[in-house]
Amino acid sequence: MRQRLEGLDWKTLEAELWRDGAAKTPPVLTARECTEAIQWHREPQRFRSHIDMARFRFGVGDYHYFADPLPPLVSELSEHAYPHLAPIANRWMEAIGMPDRYPPRLAEFLNRCHRAGQKKPTPLLLHYEPGGYNCLHQDLYGALAFPFQMVCFLSEPGRDYHGGEFLLLEQRPRAQSIGRAIAGKQGEILLFTTRYKPVEGARGYYRANIKHGVSPLHSGTRFTLGIIFHDAK
Repeated sequence: MRQRLEGLDWKTLEAELWRDGAAKTPPVLTARECTEAIQWHREPQRFRSHIDMARFRFGVGDYHYFADPLPPLVSELSEHAYPHLAPIANRWMEAIGMPDRYPPRLAEFLNRCHRAGQKKPTPLLLHYEPGGYNCLHQDLYGALAFPFQMVCFLSEPGRDYHGGEFLLLEQRPRAQSIGRAIAGKQGEILLFTTRYKPVEGARGYYRANIKHGVSPLHSGTRFTLGIIFHDAK
């Protein structure tokens, strides 16, 4: 996994993150790895929590937060993607004049989370059936939040499901919002901002708030793996 992630064009991915608040990779996960991750949905012992979205009016579908220890695939994705994202996060914080800085290794950042009382793992497996969707939201679980997160597409659009595009909504000050719909192929990873992105204006950079969600599924079954780098209270 380290070699696969190191082999990505991180310069281009960073440019897309600055421009759009999101960047999609070529396939990183194999079809076999995607199938294995989907099968975890039937193994409740792997998870610390199960959320029925409709119950909380989050949408329609369900997701499961993994328990410690994380499956090796999940921990390796988190551990080896973070060092590429932390320098970008620091450049974002510098651009918008925020004092936050992120250490080079994920273990160091998680130690900060734990000292702040955020000790619950947040990677999750998401599942949608026809009519399922996820309302626009931000994944914030405490005072500490890493600026980026990832969604790994485990199902193949057009074969396993139709509809169910990943949604981003960018809210701009004194202007109308911009919406984007992103379809991800099996094995691809979407990197995206957790809550805002820097936008260059006449007086320097400002923050544009961004939320994400999933459009309604027309048919089939859709699974994704979410990698959130900050832990929860």
